[in-house]
Amino acid sequence: MLAHAVPMFCPECKSMLISSAGQLKCRKCGYIRKIEASDQMQHMKPRKEKEIMIVDDEGEKMKTMPTIQIKCPKCENNLAIWWLRQLRAADECEVRFFRCTVCSHTWRQYD
Repeated sequence: MLAHAVPMFCPECKSMLISSAGQLKCRKCGYIRKIEASDQMQHMKPRKEKEIMIVDDEGEKMKTMPTIQIKCPKCENNLAIWWLRQLRAADECEVRFFRCTVCSHTWRQYD
């Protein structure tokens, strides 16, 4: 069985409380209270999946994503959806991805 802690949040500033020396403390505002029996770890029953369901909502996602007028290098269509992803270190630029609305060809552009 897996165990997990119920997150405790500071009633003053809503930050997460940290357990220390039998107390729950807030790093942000200094709020302190004693750990109570209801704060202890809870055991979870393992889930057993009877069936695996594959949900393909890619078509729905594409309808709600932003579009841009850009030429597809494969079919030369002038409309694509786009999104940003952080692929490398946080201090480096994001990568812009494009997917053609006609042929679904996907390509990337670095800044």
